[in-house]
Amino acid sequence: MHNSSGSESAPAPTITVANLAKDYRVYDKPEGLRASITSLFHRPSRLVEALRGVSLSVARGEFVALLGPNGAGKTTFLKLLSGIITPSRGTAHVLGYVPWERANDFRRRFALVMGQRNQLWWDLPAAESFRLHKEIYRIDTPRFERTRDELVDLLGVRKLILQPVRELSLGERMKLELVAALLHEPEVLFLDEPTIGLDVVAQHTLHTFLSHIQAERQMTVILTTHYMKDVAALCKRAVVITGGSILYDGSLEQIVDRFTTHKVVTLDLEGTPEPSQMDRFGFPYEIRGPQVKLRIDRQRIADVLPEILRSQQIRDVSVEDVPLEEIVAELFRVGADRQAAEVRP
Repeated sequence: MHNSSGSESAPAPTITVANLAKDYRVYDKPEGLRASITSLFHRPSRLVEALRGVSLSVARGEFVALLGPNGAGKTTFLKLLSGIITPSRGTAHVLGYVPWERANDFRRRFALVMGQRNQLWWDLPAAESFRLHKEIYRIDTPRFERTRDELVDLLGVRKLILQPVRELSLGERMKLELVAALLHEPEVLFLDEPTIGLDVVAQHTLHTFLSHIQAERQMTVILTTHYMKDVAALCKRAVVITGGSILYDGSLEQIVDRFTTHKVVTLDLEGTPEPSQMDRFGFPYEIRGPQVKLRIDRQRIADVLPEILRSQQIRDVSVEDVPLEEIVAELFRVGADRQAAEVRP
């Protein structure tokens, strides 16, 4: 950020990505004996663009949500940024390093947690895996013990670290996976659907923990998730990716302002209304017993709401933005339609 004199330049972003793309050659297996024999000599294949020229920049300390439907390219993107795979085209720098060059110093400064894959040894207690991480990352003993104790106490899992991992619940395992990932105090954390399959209590615990530890350490975090509660609880910025391309990159508030034209008004009435009572307002509505939800144009709320309040016996009323889930789902549909249009002859 520049000061008033303009003598200081803006700090370099933690993550920079320019025209990053990843293509895969997929081989199709034809049906039938004749076709199978033919495929031994000539295998039919097609090119799949998992990522198509993605560009973005992430500053130090940002907590960014990466949203998209299944197959959108989210996990591919995280694998590229963590150096697991190499790109077909484009460039990326994380903490000044090219990830797929796999420099040892780079590996010590980031962590990747994938909700559907384990980094802990399945048949051993998590404490043994923690000690292995200590050796891999060359963490001195006082620092290791201090960090481990802080993390297990924040997550309330001290009693679990001596149990074999296979005996733990999904939520308990994910908490210990996060402890393992954070032992070496990474500056960048990639989270790939860390709350998948977790119950509401476990999700809330992880939200509280991640919010605290990210703010305390000023980590840069990129989170992929299908749960909008994760996004609302943790992130101020969202990147929506569909068909391997970025469809939206901005704040959550801007998503609401940019992609919705109405608000949801919920009325709690004295009794169950007749549809004709709601038809007169000319807005889409939903009646569930004495509760009515109307979708009213944002520009008309101030004019319409007083009229509704005068004409109905109302116990309570609330005015809210359209749920984030609906907005993002609509963005996914827009992206799918755009991709379909691109492949039409």
